[in-house]
Amino acid sequence: MKKELIIEGKDGPLMKSIMIFDEPSIMRPTLNPLSWKILNLLAQKPMYPAEISRSLEIYEQKVYYYIKQLHKIGLLSIEREEPIKGALAKYYKVTYPAFGVELPFGEKRLNLSGLAFVDEKIISFFNEFLDPSAFDGRIIVGSPEAHGPYKASARDGHYAVQLAFFLGQFSKMPNDFIVKLDVDVKAEKEEKNNLILIGGPGTNLITADVNKYLPIRFNEQNYWAGLLDAQGRAFNGDHDGLIAKIPNPYDEKKSIIVLAGLRYTGTKSSVIAITNFTKEVLKNYHGERKWAIVIRGFDLNGDGKVDSIEVLL
Repeated sequence: MKKELIIEGKDGPLMKSIMIFDEPSIMRPTLNPLSWKILNLLAQKPMYPAEISRSLEIYEQKVYYYIKQLHKIGLLSIEREEPIKGALAKYYKVTYPAFGVELPFGEKRLNLSGLAFVDEKIISFFNEFLDPSAFDGRIIVGSPEAHGPYKASARDGHYAVQLAFFLGQFSKMPNDFIVKLDVDVKAEKEEKNNLILIGGPGTNLITADVNKYLPIRFNEQNYWAGLLDAQGRAFNGDHDGLIAKIPNPYDEKKSIIVLAGLRYTGTKSSVIAITNFTKEVLKNYHGERKWAIVIRGFDLNGDGKVDSIEVLL
């Protein structure tokens, strides 16, 4: 059984997943010192048994034995399989950062007004931005003045407010002002940060710069013509929007998230999707650093405003 555990961190409360066992005897495989060495090694990165054997300088057969035991009780899982030297190597990873048994008493009600209990995929998607001490990144909006090669004026900058309220559940406010205009980022050469880009490449110069790196990108011939996937399929509705995450091409240790549409209504649909329909949007997100989907906004109650979304791709 999985639970979320609140622990006291240096900079405030932290949330950690923990696997709870029904019977203490099930945990017996974890009591061996070699099991602990294997768990600590795999906590750093996924590895296959022969690789673990070389790293710990022990017989590979022993590694197989303990991996089998840890896998059986759910503390290890297979991340992927790859052919190595004519055989199929299984890469194992640790499934939970904590585990134990629980007695049925001792809970305390906490008043954590600023802490949200959310799906772990939300934390995973925004992981690079959610430093325990403060939000680590910049939210970039297009300038409302005519600018760029199309002399376009952005009409979607205020959507940053909705996004900021949403992200405020998970991180503390930094000392620096985090919302910036695209023209200022250009002038101050601040591209080497974690960036959340609001608005399409026609109105946001930074989105235009990274468009070619996106898994689903805006038509390079005409940014307002449509979104194109790898197979060439086009999405060109006014309420169509992109949600994408890529390594920052200016510094690959950092990440860029793009929330953008063909029109400002598409950008609004993307922001509403990630803030109000997060679980549906991130259903197929599994921690990839390069990932994208197309969504479409809908006005279900007929008041002229987007209030629902559908994932198109």
